[in-house]
Order: sequence, then structure tokens, then C-alpha cells
Amino acid sequence: MKFLVFLMIMVSNAAGMDLSGKMFVFPQETNTAHVKLIPANVNLQSLTVCHRSFTDLKRDHSLFSLSSTNDHNHFLVFMNWAKQEIQSHVHNLFVGYGGLDYAPNKWHSICTTWNSSSGLVQMWFNGQPLVIKYIAFTLPLTTNPIIIVGQEQDSHGGGFDAKQSFVGMMCDVHMWNYVISPCEIQKYMKEKNFTPGNVLNWAALNHQKTEKVLTENKQIGCHADDAPTPGNSNLV
Repeated sequence: MKFLVFLMIMVSNAAGMDLSGKMFVFPQETNTAHVKLIPANVNLQSLTVCHRSFTDLKRDHSLFSLSSTNDHNHFLVFMNWAKQEIQSHVHNLFVGYGGLDYAPNKWHSICTTWNSSSGLVQMWFNGQPLVIKYIAFTLPLTTNPIIIVGQEQDSHGGGFDAKQSFVGMMCDVHMWNYVISPCEIQKYMKEKNFTPGNVLNWAALNHQKTEKVLTENKQIGCHADDAPTPGNSNLV
């Protein structure tokens, strides 16, 4: 009975929580578990979105989903497994980036920029800039956005499909309402000091967790000299 209660829908709210050194864990394939990210502002003439993810999925899955009352794919970062490409969607139009070493069970850092005045999109993958591409639609994103990680929105704030859900770990989600510089993107990729997002800031994240999404310490590698010495019982 306790196990069944544990699996019931749970909603977790946090306003401006510092998630530095933390990660979201999505441990199961569902059409319900997700995190809603509450933006600090919704004036998105242009944008940059950065995030890190870790998964072993071998199917389609969403990495970042922003819908509006007009477009369910207002801005979407999506792994299309059949085409072996990560796609950037804006206003239900998209461009794809293939030929990436999207290896399973490894952390991947992805940043996507979009400029409404030019219609240009660019993705950065694990520190490398990819080719700049053009999306014809250049209207700003201003219509009541709902931002979700863990699921892909097929309607405004819903329409989730388990076979497009994200299973794995995700952290360091930031969003700006402008195109940040290549230097700032490189700092983000290398986990150095950078200007945090002014729309979404992982160090002050207003979010709502629904159902089985856990917040855990981020798993990072350790150096050989960090290993405990023989006979040392103070294991971390």
C-alpha cells in the first residue's frame, strides 16, 4: 500500500530554488512525470537555451519544450531518433542537426540560440558550434509560454506521449531572452563562471515537479588523487 501511495501523482513546488550541484532525475518512462519551469519574463524577441542531459534512450525524446496558446512547438529541442538528429523547432517549423556524437550514458551540453529579427538558429553541442541555419518565421515568442522538461507538449501544457518522454538526468538549465555570446556559451560548456539566464536560472529556479521526478546531487567524475587511501574509512 505504501508503495502504491509513493507512486501516486505528486506535485512539488519550489520558488527560486538554488539547484547548483543538483540534477533532476527522470527514472521512468511515463506520460505524466515532468517539471514545469516558470520564466522570470516572457518577452522573448530572441533567446538562448542551455542544458545538460544524460540518457541511454534509443528513441525520440524531448529535451526542452516551450508551448504557447498558438503553437505547441513554439520552441522545442527534440531528439529525432529515426533521423539521428537533434532538432530546433520555432513556431512549429524546424531545422535538424545530424552527425553528432550523441553517445548514451554520457553528459551532453547543448545550447540553442534563435534571433527573431534574422530568423537564424544555431546549436552548440559539447562545446562545438554547429552551422547557423534559417527558420523563416521571425515573430517573437510572447504568447503565454509554458516550459516543460521531461515531456514534449502536443497541446498547451499537456498532450504528453510516454514514447517522447525523457528518461535520465538533466541539470544546469538556463534561458536568456537574447543571443548570448560565443564566449559565454563556451564558459557554460566548460562549467566556468558565466552570466546566468535572465529567463531561467538554475541557481534560482522557480519550478513545479509533477509525479516521479527526483532532485539529486549531480554525479560527476573524481580525480585519482581524490580516491580514499588504503585503510581510510571516510568514504564519500
